[in-house]
Amino acid sequence: MHSPSPHSLANLPIRRLNRGDLVPCADLCEDRGWPRDEHRWGLLLSAGTGYGIDAPDGKGLAATCLTTSYGTGLTAVGMLLVAGRYARQGIARRLMRQVMETEKGAPLALYATDQGRPLYEDLGFSPVGRAERVGGRWTPVGPSGSPSTALSTSSVTTRPASADDLQAMIRLDLTAFGADRTHLLARLPAFSDRLQVAEDHGELVGYAALWPSGPTAVVGPLVARDTAVAQALITDLAATTDRPLRIDVEHGHEELLGLLADRGLKPVSRTTVMTYGTAELPGDAARRFAPLTPATG
Repeated sequence: MHSPSPHSLANLPIRRLNRGDLVPCADLCEDRGWPRDEHRWGLLLSAGTGYGIDAPDGKGLAATCLTTSYGTGLTAVGMLLVAGRYARQGIARRLMRQVMETEKGAPLALYATDQGRPLYEDLGFSPVGRAERVGGRWTPVGPSGSPSTALSTSSVTTRPASADDLQAMIRLDLTAFGADRTHLLARLPAFSDRLQVAEDHGELVGYAALWPSGPTAVVGPLVARDTAVAQALITDLAATTDRPLRIDVEHGHEELLGLLADRGLKPVSRTTVMTYGTAELPGDAARRFAPLTPATG
């Protein structure tokens, strides 16, 4: 079949995606070498807004992009994907311009790969940080043969979250993230294989979710008072799965990265955190250890 010209691609309509697009979205992920992740797409399309361009050859989607809005405080942008057969023809730029026009007035944030960063810089985004993706088989005890000092000196305990924990989680998350994510956090119990909270003398000081992505188990979001709390949550979540783990660790948490390396998790890739319309991300970066997914911030 004759491939459409770049001019004709520029005229293809952009439409809103819905849960009926789960399979085409997953197909597009697979086309680009990503896990299909229909489970994650289901959450993203219910908590956020998806944009898509139908492929002119009638075979699924040519491109997608997704936004997750947190009021006027921040809109996260992610899942900008273009089918391989339509790559480098201006579709990604067109979708991003549509998102920027639709979200006009709200600060934007995204996680850029090295491949995507030049486009975002050209559109006016600026780098404000980075995230390190680590993954591998979790080993309960590091090379030293004993738990790390950060954890062994901590009074923190963790347990499965209950419905009564949601309001405390939202308060903690608001401090860390700087914007209201109630509509996302409320969906975590149904989305996650495990949702864990950390307490210190009865005070909720952290929470983290574990959810499936292809053959791996992803830890995120991870919000915690400090590194010891973050490690306690990861350690107890890791004990509940036999899958390899994956975590996107936010900028500034080198101590946690060292602890994870000690437990067998190695660097996989790095993304650049970029913003538009704001010089920095809101909230307390010291308490933000990992996003739910780079698509949501």
